[in-house]
Amino acid sequence: MIRLSQEHLQIIRTHAESTYPDECCGIILGLANEGKTVVEVIPTENAWNTEAASEFLGERTTESKRRQYAIAPEVMLKTQKQARDRSLNIIGIFHSHPDHPAIPSECDRLYAWQGYSYIIVSVQNSKAGELKSWSLDNHHQFQAEEIENII
Repeated sequence: MIRLSQEHLQIIRTHAESTYPDECCGIILGLANEGKTVVEVIPTENAWNTEAASEFLGERTTESKRRQYAIAPEVMLKTQKQARDRSLNIIGIFHSHPDHPAIPSECDRLYAWQGYSYIIVSVQNSKAGELKSWSLDNHHQFQAEEIENII
């Protein structure tokens, strides 16, 4: 289970709409004890680079920022350090699926990390819609994760 406020949800939705038709992405900070409690969501730039990815992945990817996202490693490291300084952890990642459902893709699964929550918001015709959270099971398969709204 992941717990977050309406304000957190609105930040995610607004960021997703502002980057449409490209995917948005961002980092989720919080506490992980019995479930995960979100303290802050941080919108980031989509640093996906098709040329670099195709060198790394081979011909497997011709996708652009419209179908892929990446958070720059230096942004992840800086955010991780800042989170630790505040006694928080990176507990997840959020991103959007422009004109597609809020269901993880195979690429999402391949790059996902165990222990993180992955919030996906579907954006249809520039309007944020369905929002779901997912986490990996022990077989590296996504399972739906309950979202609880907090005040």
